[in-house]
Amino acid sequence: MQRKLEALRLEHRDLDDVIRHLIASDYPDQIQLKRLKKRKLRLKDSIEIIQSRLIPDLDA
Repeated sequence: MQRKLEALRLEHRDLDDVIRHLIASDYPDQIQLKRLKKRKLRLKDSIEIIQSRLIPDLDA
């Protein structure tokens, strides 16, 4: 699980770089930008789910 979490975090950072680069271009492709941002949000959700699974349940 830890390896998957690190891979998702890396992909999230990479997408952030791509999005910044696309925004900085002269004529950013708005459709591609929207897709990348949605993908980034899905990655963030996946990261949070895995992180919550790695934290032990204190009620147990």
